[in-house]
Amino acid sequence: MTDITHRFVRSASGLRMHVAEAGEGPLVLLLHGFPECWYSWRHQLTALAEAGFHAVAPDQRGYARTGGPAETDQYTILHLAGDAVGLIDALGADRAVVAGHDWGAPVAWAVAQMRPDKVRGVIGMSVPHRPRSSRPPVESMRRLFGDGFYMVRFQQPDAPEAELARDRAATFRRMLYGMSGDGPAPPLIAPEGGAFLDALPEPEKLPGWLTDADIAAYVEEYAESGFTGPINWYRNLDRNWELTAAWHRAPIGCLLDT
Repeated sequence: MTDITHRFVRSASGLRMHVAEAGEGPLVLLLHGFPECWYSWRHQLTALAEAGFHAVAPDQRGYARTGGPAETDQYTILHLAGDAVGLIDALGADRAVVAGHDWGAPVAWAVAQMRPDKVRGVIGMSVPHRPRSSRPPVESMRRLFGDGFYMVRFQQPDAPEAELARDRAATFRRMLYGMSGDGPAPPLIAPEGGAFLDALPEPEKLPGWLTDADIAAYVEEYAESGFTGPINWYRNLDRNWELTAAWHRAPIGCLLDT
């Protein structure tokens, strides 16, 4: 079986990024979602390597072993896309297939839209490319779902990350199971007077694809970094809307498979 190796790479953006990688060949960059890290791609890393690719899964800005700046405004989509483009360069590749899941998908779409010269192909999972809306997204979500919606709650300082860090194992069990296809499709709206995690069930039994060892791995990966960096991605949603005006209606050269 192909081995996964680990190292730190200085992206051309200046961020020192932890990457997990396997194989040789054309570069495939795998961008994880929330609340995840490189570990989410462990099976794909080896499968892609055995198929003849150089598969690389970084811990993105603010996550796990990469960590990130303390300043909230250093987590905009321009920073995130810049990290990915800079990583392609730092790895010595001219172009890459960029694949993203969950939050990784908007980063992949942004890279393809802003720097198509660096992209051989783009894959977005869970989050399709969305045209820029007519108003800031947090305002729209607050109107639709109220202040209890998790993306709105994550705009608060300090409290969201404190809640998630209180019991990391429970956080990962509830989020990875509750937001999966095996979960009960929760509304992700905190109950009146409750916390965000109250909207997610504690699984009676973990599904076959998520073991106690997997939960322990995520807990360990987040031991130093915590959740502030990842939640800062959400705190820049409105800022991203402001910064991406220049790409309004800019095309992405890909096919949408529904």
